[in-house]
Amino acid sequence: MSRPDHWRLRTTTLAFPKRPLVMGIVNVTPDSFSDGGQFFDHAGAIEHGQALAAAGADLLDIGGESTRPYSDPISADEELRRVVPVIEALTKLGGLPLSIDTSKAAVAEAAIAAGAEIINDVTALTRDPAMIDLAMRSGAAVVAMHMQGTPQTMQDEPQYADVVADVLAYLRTRRDALESAGIARDRIVLDPGIGFGKTHQHNLMLLANCWRLHELDCPVLIGHSRKGFINKVLGDKSADPLAGSIGVACGLAAQGVQILRVHDVAAVRQALLLFAAARDIDGASTL
Repeated sequence: MSRPDHWRLRTTTLAFPKRPLVMGIVNVTPDSFSDGGQFFDHAGAIEHGQALAAAGADLLDIGGESTRPYSDPISADEELRRVVPVIEALTKLGGLPLSIDTSKAAVAEAAIAAGAEIINDVTALTRDPAMIDLAMRSGAAVVAMHMQGTPQTMQDEPQYADVVADVLAYLRTRRDALESAGIARDRIVLDPGIGFGKTHQHNLMLLANCWRLHELDCPVLIGHSRKGFINKVLGDKSADPLAGSIGVACGLAAQGVQILRVHDVAAVRQALLLFAAARDIDGASTL
């Protein structure tokens, strides 16, 4: 099955190497599930973004509102206060494409004005009626994610007839809606939403079948990093999920997933480089 070889952003184009691209996470929040509060002040978030870039991130995803299960929503004004100074500073420092993780068009618009290239929307551009038009007008790339319910309800007994088929059908529908609105297919990335309205078994089924998402002819992004299913599989709630995150990353690389959204950029990138080198020694120097 052929796979897209590039992703067209607002002002540039990302080519996909043999390994997945690594998207570093910059959470400017007090309550995100893994690193909430660690980089909540602007200086800390900017420094963290620089550190992720130095560690080998290919792009950065900046978010100001937690979407962990049962998180409380915040106002657009508060979200803007959190993320815009960080995006402005990282844009001035240059180097990496920036993504804004938001479902609010007002926040996305300000982030794009500050330098963001990508809109990463956990509602697949369905929550805010203005989001699709903004993406079309601005030329921003988009990440459309599947989520059953909302962050406040998504883990209340999620159910599917067939989780892989259901998520595939939803993402196909969203891809078609975005294209119909004038957003070119090579600007669209699809995300099955690991941990967003899924049980641990649902997550594992999706991860084992990410290769099927290539049927949709869009790049695939997976955000599995440090999520609860890892410790569930390990059978140890207290275990550091880093090793599990790396193991899943290698499994996704084997399926041809193009982008991985992770907290631990250096460790995941190094593992991906060695995984690719072991599979294709002749191509190791071009990774």
